[in-house]
Amino acid sequence: MNKPRTITLGVALLAAGALLAGGVPEKPVEPVGRPTAEREWPGAARADLRDLTVEPLLFLDATTAVGQVTDGDFVRLLVERDGIARELRRLPAADDPRFEAMTVSGDELIWAESSGSRPVEIWAVRRDGGDARLVTADTGNTLFYGNQHDLVVADGRVHWVAGEGDDSTQIRSVALTGGDVDVREEAGRWSLSAWPWLTDDTGAQSGQVRLRELTSGREVVVPFSGAEWGMCAPAWCRVMVMGEAGLVRIDVMRPDGSDRRRVAGPDTQAAVSDVAVLGRFEILSEPGPDFDLTGTAGLVVHDLTTGRTVTLSAAADLAATKDGVLWWSTGTREAAVWHTLDLRTI
Repeated sequence: MNKPRTITLGVALLAAGALLAGGVPEKPVEPVGRPTAEREWPGAARADLRDLTVEPLLFLDATTAVGQVTDGDFVRLLVERDGIARELRRLPAADDPRFEAMTVSGDELIWAESSGSRPVEIWAVRRDGGDARLVTADTGNTLFYGNQHDLVVADGRVHWVAGEGDDSTQIRSVALTGGDVDVREEAGRWSLSAWPWLTDDTGAQSGQVRLRELTSGREVVVPFSGAEWGMCAPAWCRVMVMGEAGLVRIDVMRPDGSDRRRVAGPDTQAAVSDVAVLGRFEILSEPGPDFDLTGTAGLVVHDLTTGRTVTLSAAADLAATKDGVLWWSTGTREAAVWHTLDLRTI
């Protein structure tokens, strides 16, 4: 059996030469006087969770977490809200179980899991209760990139990618009710993006990013200069513009090169790999001078609709986003406080 392979997408910084022709985009919002999330989005659903017992893998809303906890000889997957937890799965801790690629579609919660010598399996459970059920164990050599599109649900089917090497990628899918797995071969190395798109920006930049639509086969090629590192979704691309001393700025633009704008300066990084969450929000971190010692950084959100940058935290850790909810932690690992912002409610 093939063991699961997980690839986490980071934002690579390249030493580079001249900037892309066309000039410098407009000046970004400066830090002075930045609004907080409470001031900028007073009606947004958000929470500060001081007593969360699980290590969160997903938030269904601002106060409902899905995560895992090691409890004696078992690792348990739980849904927790207001201190009340419901168990979804329980696996022996000795088998080093792993839950990943979790997502939601309607009333269904779907995830991938592996344990011991078992291959990766896809499981699902209704959000309102009931027992978890195996959807399929015919997953191939799964390729999970640590972003919100590792599992994509569309038209009643769960989709994921699998493969060996860079020559070909399998686009696999199965009905949420189970059954035979459909396998489609695509030449090259691809990952899933917003349905029905694939992207080849899987960490090995070649001066361009390709997007391919599965339904029509249409392909979009986004070129970048040697001074740039790009990541693309169907709606937006993030462009890390480099100079001799390192990062110069972060831009975003449409895949056709239009609407290019500067969103951050040289002291900023992408906090999550997903580009323009919900087609609107760039999640950014601002490491301070003590970052190497503390591991924490400022966390901000740049709103592409308003052009404003909003401060979430001066010292955040472990930022993540999925299905439109952003979460991060502050404090220590022994006494972590989890914070959430439901971007869907802005």
